[in-house]
Amino acid sequence: MRLSPILCLYLGRQFLLWCGVVFVALAGLLLLFDVIELVRRTAPRPDATFAIAIEMALLKLSDTSQKCVPFAVLFGALLSFWRLNRSHEFVVARAAGVSAWQFLLPSLICAVLIGAFKIMMVNPLASVLLLRYDQMEAKYIEGRPSLLAVSSTGLWLRQADARGQYIVHAIRVSPHDMEFSEVTVYLFEGLDRFAGRIDAPKAWLTGGAWLIRDARVTAPNGNVQMADEYSLKTELTPETIYDSFAAPETMSFWNLPSFIDELEHAGFSGLRHRLYWYAQLADPLLLCAMILIAATFSLRPGRRRATGMVIAGGAATGFLLYFLTSVVFALGESARVPVLLAAWTPAGVATLLGLSMLFHLEDG
Repeated sequence: MRLSPILCLYLGRQFLLWCGVVFVALAGLLLLFDVIELVRRTAPRPDATFAIAIEMALLKLSDTSQKCVPFAVLFGALLSFWRLNRSHEFVVARAAGVSAWQFLLPSLICAVLIGAFKIMMVNPLASVLLLRYDQMEAKYIEGRPSLLAVSSTGLWLRQADARGQYIVHAIRVSPHDMEFSEVTVYLFEGLDRFAGRIDAPKAWLTGGAWLIRDARVTAPNGNVQMADEYSLKTELTPETIYDSFAAPETMSFWNLPSFIDELEHAGFSGLRHRLYWYAQLADPLLLCAMILIAATFSLRPGRRRATGMVIAGGAATGFLLYFLTSVVFALGESARVPVLLAAWTPAGVATLLGLSMLFHLEDG
Protein backbone atom coordinates (compact mmCIF):
# COMPACT_ATOMS: atom_id res chain seq x y z
CA MET A 1 0.00 0.00 0.00
CA ARG A 2 1.18 3.52 -0.82
CA LEU A 3 1.76 5.70 2.23
CA SER A 4 -0.89 8.43 2.51
CA PRO A 5 0.44 12.03 2.52
CA ILE A 6 -1.82 12.83 5.49
CA LEU A 7 -0.43 9.88 7.47
CA CYS A 8 3.08 10.83 6.43
CA LEU A 9 2.64 14.39 7.72
CA TYR A 10 1.04 13.14 10.93
CA LEU A 11 3.90 10.73 11.67
CA GLY A 12 6.50 13.36 10.83
CA ARG A 13 4.81 15.92 13.07
CA GLN A 14 4.65 13.49 15.99
CA PHE A 15 8.33 12.65 15.59
CA LEU A 16 9.42 16.31 15.40
CA LEU A 17 7.26 17.22 18.40
CA TRP A 18 8.80 14.62 20.69
CA CYS A 19 12.33 15.32 19.39
CA GLY A 20 11.81 19.00 20.15
CA VAL A 21 10.60 18.27 23.67
CA VAL A 22 13.55 16.00 24.43
CA PHE A 23 16.03 18.43 22.84
CA VAL A 24 14.80 21.37 24.92
CA ALA A 25 14.93 19.25 28.08
CA LEU A 26 18.51 18.07 27.39
CA ALA A 27 19.69 21.53 26.37
CA GLY A 28 18.21 23.06 29.51
CA LEU A 29 19.88 20.44 31.69
CA LEU A 30 23.24 20.99 30.01
CA LEU A 31 22.87 24.75 30.39
CA LEU A 32 22.19 24.37 34.12
CA PHE A 33 25.29 22.19 34.58
CA ASP A 34 27.44 24.62 32.57
CA VAL A 35 26.26 27.60 34.61
CA ILE A 36 27.10 25.83 37.87
CA GLU A 37 30.52 24.77 36.60
CA LEU A 38 31.39 28.21 35.18
CA VAL A 39 30.30 29.97 38.37
CA ARG A 40 32.64 27.66 40.27
CA ARG A 41 35.53 28.29 37.87
CA THR A 42 35.08 32.07 37.78
CA ALA A 43 34.63 32.43 41.56
CA PRO A 44 38.36 33.15 42.24
CA ARG A 45 38.46 35.78 39.47
CA PRO A 46 37.17 39.18 40.67
CA ASP A 47 36.71 40.49 37.11
CA ALA A 48 34.47 37.54 36.13
CA THR A 49 30.97 38.37 37.29
CA PHE A 50 27.92 36.15 37.43
CA ALA A 51 26.63 37.79 34.24
CA ILE A 52 29.82 36.80 32.44
CA ALA A 53 29.40 33.20 33.63
CA ILE A 54 25.84 33.19 32.25
CA GLU A 55 27.02 34.64 28.95
CA MET A 56 29.75 32.02 28.65
CA ALA A 57 27.28 29.22 29.43
CA LEU A 58 24.94 30.46 26.69
CA LEU A 59 27.81 30.67 24.21
CA LYS A 60 28.96 27.14 25.08
CA LEU A 61 25.40 25.85 24.75
CA SER A 62 25.66 26.30 20.97
CA ASP A 63 28.24 23.50 20.88
CA THR A 64 26.88 21.20 23.59
CA SER A 65 23.38 21.34 22.12
CA GLN A 66 24.76 20.02 18.82
CA LYS A 67 26.21 17.03 20.62
CA CYS A 68 22.87 16.16 22.21
CA VAL A 69 21.00 16.13 18.86
CA PRO A 70 21.58 12.37 18.28
CA PHE A 71 20.28 11.62 21.79
CA ALA A 72 17.30 13.92 21.23
CA VAL A 73 16.48 12.05 18.02
CA LEU A 74 16.91 8.68 19.75
CA PHE A 75 14.72 9.45 22.76
CA GLY A 76 12.27 11.48 20.67
CA ALA A 77 11.81 8.55 18.32
CA LEU A 78 11.49 6.14 21.24
CA LEU A 79 8.73 8.16 22.89
CA SER A 80 6.96 8.92 19.60
CA PHE A 81 6.92 5.31 18.39
CA TRP A 82 6.04 3.97 21.84
CA ARG A 83 3.06 6.32 22.07
CA LEU A 84 1.85 5.39 18.57
CA ASN A 85 2.20 1.71 19.42
CA ARG A 86 0.45 1.98 22.79
CA SER A 87 -2.48 3.85 21.22
CA HIS A 88 -2.71 1.07 18.58
CA GLU A 89 -2.15 3.54 15.72
CA PHE A 90 0.70 1.38 14.49
CA VAL A 91 -1.56 -1.69 14.61
CA VAL A 92 -4.21 0.13 12.56
CA ALA A 93 -1.59 1.23 10.04
CA ARG A 94 -0.32 -2.34 9.75
CA ALA A 95 -3.89 -3.57 9.22
CA ALA A 96 -4.29 -1.00 6.42
CA GLY A 97 -1.26 -2.46 4.65
CA VAL A 98 1.42 -0.03 5.84
CA SER A 99 4.69 -1.82 6.57
CA ALA A 100 7.12 -0.85 9.30
CA TRP A 101 9.50 0.52 6.67
CA GLN A 102 6.82 2.86 5.33
CA PHE A 103 5.90 3.78 8.89
CA LEU A 104 9.49 4.87 9.54
CA LEU A 105 9.91 6.77 6.27
CA PRO A 106 8.63 10.19 7.51
CA SER A 107 10.91 10.06 10.55
CA LEU A 108 13.90 9.09 8.43
CA ILE A 109 13.24 11.99 6.06
CA CYS A 110 12.98 14.37 9.01
CA ALA A 111 16.23 13.01 10.44
CA VAL A 112 18.09 13.63 7.19
CA LEU A 113 16.70 17.17 7.04
CA ILE A 114 17.67 17.80 10.68
CA GLY A 115 21.20 16.55 10.01
CA ALA A 116 21.56 18.69 6.88
CA PHE A 117 20.22 21.77 8.67
CA LYS A 118 22.58 21.17 11.59
CA ILE A 119 25.60 20.92 9.28
CA MET A 120 24.83 23.78 6.91
CA MET A 121 23.14 26.32 9.17
CA VAL A 122 23.60 25.57 12.88
CA ASN A 123 27.26 24.54 12.77
CA PRO A 124 28.60 27.80 11.24
CA LEU A 125 26.71 29.87 13.81
CA ALA A 126 27.74 27.61 16.69
CA SER A 127 31.41 27.79 15.64
CA VAL A 128 31.36 31.60 15.93
CA LEU A 129 29.73 31.47 19.36
CA LEU A 130 32.10 28.76 20.61
CA LEU A 131 35.12 30.76 19.43
CA ARG A 132 33.81 33.70 21.45
CA TYR A 133 33.44 31.36 24.45
CA ASP A 134 37.07 30.19 24.07
CA GLN A 135 38.25 33.80 23.99
CA MET A 136 36.31 34.63 27.15
CA GLU A 137 37.56 31.46 28.84
CA ALA A 138 41.16 32.40 28.01
CA LYS A 139 40.62 35.93 29.34
CA TYR A 140 38.56 35.38 32.48
CA ILE A 141 39.52 31.86 33.61
CA GLU A 142 42.84 30.65 32.21
CA GLY A 143 44.56 33.99 31.59
CA ARG A 144 46.33 32.80 28.44
CA PRO A 145 48.29 35.68 26.87
CA SER A 146 49.37 33.87 23.70
CA LEU A 147 47.36 33.38 20.56
CA LEU A 148 48.12 31.50 17.34
CA ALA A 149 46.69 31.75 13.84
CA VAL A 150 47.35 29.86 10.62
CA SER A 151 46.60 31.48 7.28
CA SER A 152 47.60 31.16 3.63
CA THR A 153 50.57 33.48 4.36
CA GLY A 154 52.04 31.17 6.99
CA LEU A 155 52.01 30.88 10.77
CA TRP A 156 51.39 33.78 13.15
CA LEU A 157 52.13 33.79 16.90
CA ARG A 158 51.65 36.54 19.47
CA GLN A 159 53.32 36.63 22.89
CA ALA A 160 52.44 39.32 25.43
CA ASP A 161 53.92 40.18 28.81
CA ALA A 162 54.06 43.15 31.21
CA ARG A 163 56.67 45.01 29.12
CA GLY A 164 55.02 44.65 25.75
CA GLN A 165 54.46 42.08 23.05
CA TYR A 166 55.95 40.61 19.93
CA ILE A 167 54.48 38.86 16.90
CA VAL A 168 56.26 35.95 15.23
CA HIS A 169 55.59 35.09 11.60
CA ALA A 170 56.96 31.97 9.87
CA ILE A 171 56.33 30.53 6.42
CA ARG A 172 56.71 26.92 7.52
CA VAL A 173 57.11 24.96 10.76
CA SER A 174 58.61 21.59 11.52
CA PRO A 175 56.53 20.36 14.47
CA HIS A 176 59.00 17.60 15.38
CA ASP A 177 61.89 19.89 16.38
CA MET A 178 59.99 23.23 16.46
CA GLU A 179 62.08 24.66 13.62
CA PHE A 180 60.54 27.78 12.08
CA SER A 181 61.56 28.82 8.55
CA GLU A 182 61.64 32.34 7.05
CA VAL A 183 61.00 34.01 10.39
CA THR A 184 60.02 37.61 11.01
CA VAL A 185 59.55 38.97 14.54
CA TYR A 186 57.82 42.31 15.17
CA LEU A 187 58.67 43.84 18.56
CA PHE A 188 56.36 46.27 20.36
CA GLU A 189 56.55 48.26 23.57
CA GLY A 190 53.19 48.39 25.27
CA LEU A 191 50.30 47.74 22.92
CA ASP A 192 51.23 49.58 19.74
CA ARG A 193 54.66 51.25 19.94
CA PHE A 194 56.98 49.69 17.37
CA ALA A 195 60.29 48.64 18.97
CA GLY A 196 62.06 46.78 16.20
CA ARG A 197 62.04 43.93 13.74
CA ILE A 198 64.02 40.71 13.45
CA ASP A 199 64.42 38.74 10.20
CA ALA A 200 66.08 35.35 10.04
CA PRO A 201 66.03 32.25 7.84
CA LYS A 202 65.64 29.90 10.82
CA ALA A 203 64.49 29.98 14.44
CA TRP A 204 63.97 27.30 17.08
CA LEU A 205 61.72 27.24 20.12
CA THR A 206 63.86 26.00 23.01
CA GLY A 207 63.26 25.90 26.74
CA GLY A 208 61.97 29.36 27.63
CA ALA A 209 63.38 31.23 24.62
CA TRP A 210 63.41 31.64 20.86
CA LEU A 211 66.84 30.82 19.40
CA ILE A 212 67.26 32.86 16.21
CA ARG A 213 70.30 32.26 13.96
CA ASP A 214 71.77 34.74 11.46
CA ALA A 215 69.34 37.41 12.64
CA ARG A 216 68.97 40.78 10.94
CA VAL A 217 67.83 43.22 13.65
CA THR A 218 66.22 46.45 12.50
CA ALA A 219 65.79 49.29 15.02
CA PRO A 220 62.86 51.75 14.92
CA ASN A 221 65.14 54.41 13.40
CA GLY A 222 66.09 52.09 10.54
CA ASN A 223 69.56 51.05 11.76
CA VAL A 224 70.36 47.42 10.93
CA GLN A 225 72.60 45.06 12.89
CA MET A 226 73.52 41.47 12.17
CA ALA A 227 73.65 38.85 14.92
CA ASP A 228 74.93 35.29 14.57
CA GLU A 229 72.62 34.26 17.37
CA TYR A 230 69.75 36.13 18.96
CA SER A 231 67.72 34.97 21.97
CA LEU A 232 64.20 36.12 22.76
CA LYS A 233 62.52 35.08 25.99
CA THR A 234 59.13 33.41 25.78
CA GLU A 235 56.69 31.47 27.92
CA LEU A 236 55.57 29.42 24.94
CA THR A 237 56.25 25.71 24.72
CA PRO A 238 55.49 23.23 21.93
CA GLU A 239 52.55 21.99 24.00
CA THR A 240 51.04 25.46 24.39
CA ILE A 241 51.46 26.10 20.66
CA TYR A 242 49.57 22.92 19.84
CA ASP A 243 46.89 23.79 22.39
CA SER A 244 46.54 27.28 20.95
CA PHE A 245 45.33 25.99 17.60
CA ALA A 246 41.66 26.62 16.96
CA ALA A 247 39.65 23.57 17.93
CA PRO A 248 37.71 22.09 15.00
CA GLU A 249 34.46 22.91 16.79
CA THR A 250 35.29 26.62 16.47
CA MET A 251 35.59 26.37 12.69
CA SER A 252 32.63 26.60 10.34
CA PHE A 253 31.82 23.47 8.36
CA TRP A 254 32.25 25.48 5.16
CA ASN A 255 35.68 26.87 6.17
CA LEU A 256 37.21 23.66 7.50
CA PRO A 257 38.53 22.23 4.16
CA SER A 258 40.53 25.39 3.35
CA PHE A 259 41.74 25.69 6.96
CA ILE A 260 42.95 22.07 6.89
CA ASP A 261 44.93 22.76 3.71
CA GLU A 262 46.51 25.87 5.27
CA LEU A 263 47.30 23.98 8.47
CA GLU A 264 49.04 21.15 6.63
CA HIS A 265 50.84 23.60 4.34
CA ALA A 266 52.26 25.30 7.45
CA GLY A 267 53.71 21.95 8.52
CA PHE A 268 51.18 20.90 11.18
CA SER A 269 48.85 17.93 11.18
CA GLY A 270 45.23 18.54 10.21
CA LEU A 271 44.16 15.06 11.28
CA ARG A 272 41.88 16.18 14.11
CA HIS A 273 40.15 18.80 11.98
CA ARG A 274 39.70 16.39 9.05
CA LEU A 275 38.20 13.77 11.37
CA TYR A 276 35.74 16.33 12.72
CA TRP A 277 34.75 17.42 9.19
CA TYR A 278 34.06 13.83 8.06
CA ALA A 279 32.10 13.18 11.26
CA GLN A 280 29.88 16.15 10.44
CA LEU A 281 29.18 14.64 7.02
CA ALA A 282 28.18 11.37 8.70
CA ASP A 283 25.68 13.09 11.02
CA PRO A 284 22.53 12.55 8.87
CA LEU A 285 23.31 8.83 8.65
CA LEU A 286 23.87 8.70 12.42
CA LEU A 287 20.47 10.31 13.07
CA CYS A 288 18.81 7.77 10.77
CA ALA A 289 20.57 5.01 12.72
CA MET A 290 19.11 6.43 15.96
CA ILE A 291 15.60 6.09 14.49
CA LEU A 292 16.19 2.51 13.37
CA ILE A 293 17.50 1.57 16.81
CA ALA A 294 14.55 3.30 18.51
CA ALA A 295 12.13 1.40 16.28
CA THR A 296 13.53 -1.95 17.40
CA PHE A 297 12.66 -1.09 21.03
CA SER A 298 9.28 0.60 20.60
CA LEU A 299 7.60 -0.86 17.50
CA ARG A 300 7.21 -4.44 18.61
CA PRO A 301 3.62 -5.30 17.66
CA GLY A 302 1.39 -7.16 20.05
CA ARG A 303 3.34 -6.28 23.17
CA ARG A 304 2.57 -3.59 25.73
CA ARG A 305 6.09 -2.84 26.82
CA ALA A 306 6.64 -0.75 29.90
CA THR A 307 7.87 2.80 29.39
CA GLY A 308 10.80 2.22 31.71
CA MET A 309 12.03 -0.78 29.71
CA VAL A 310 11.82 1.16 26.45
CA ILE A 311 13.68 4.17 27.80
CA ALA A 312 16.27 2.01 29.57
CA GLY A 313 16.94 0.02 26.41
CA GLY A 314 17.27 3.16 24.31
CA ALA A 315 19.51 4.86 26.88
CA ALA A 316 21.80 1.84 27.10
CA THR A 317 22.09 1.69 23.33
CA GLY A 318 22.75 5.44 23.09
CA PHE A 319 25.52 5.39 25.69
CA LEU A 320 27.04 2.28 24.11
CA LEU A 321 27.12 4.07 20.76
CA TYR A 322 28.63 7.17 22.43
CA PHE A 323 31.37 5.01 23.96
CA LEU A 324 32.03 3.37 20.58
CA THR A 325 32.24 6.78 18.92
CA SER A 326 34.72 8.05 21.52
CA VAL A 327 36.95 4.99 21.13
CA VAL A 328 36.92 5.07 17.33
CA PHE A 329 37.56 8.82 17.25
CA ALA A 330 40.52 8.38 19.60
CA LEU A 331 41.94 5.75 17.24
CA GLY A 332 41.39 8.10 14.32
CA GLU A 333 43.12 11.05 16.05
CA SER A 334 46.11 8.84 16.84
CA ALA A 335 46.25 7.73 13.17
CA ARG A 336 45.80 4.08 14.15
CA VAL A 337 42.87 3.78 11.75
CA PRO A 338 42.14 5.85 8.60
CA VAL A 339 40.33 9.11 9.28
CA LEU A 340 37.50 8.34 6.87
CA LEU A 341 36.91 4.96 8.50
CA ALA A 342 36.99 6.43 12.02
CA ALA A 343 34.46 9.14 11.12
CA TRP A 344 31.94 6.88 9.41
CA THR A 345 32.27 3.71 11.52
CA PRO A 346 29.90 4.69 14.39
CA ALA A 347 27.12 5.80 12.02
CA GLY A 348 27.66 2.84 9.71
CA VAL A 349 27.73 0.24 12.49
CA ALA A 350 24.64 1.72 14.16
CA THR A 351 22.76 1.78 10.85
CA LEU A 352 23.61 -1.83 10.05
CA LEU A 353 22.67 -2.87 13.58
CA GLY A 354 19.31 -1.13 13.37
CA LEU A 355 18.58 -2.55 9.91
CA SER A 356 19.45 -6.11 10.94
CA MET A 357 17.23 -5.93 14.04
CA LEU A 358 14.33 -4.48 12.07
CA PHE A 359 14.71 -7.09 9.34
CA HIS A 360 14.58 -9.76 12.02
CA LEU A 361 11.47 -8.28 13.67
CA GLU A 362 9.60 -7.38 10.46
CA ASP A 363 10.55 -10.16 8.08
CA GLY A 364 12.22 -12.78 10.23
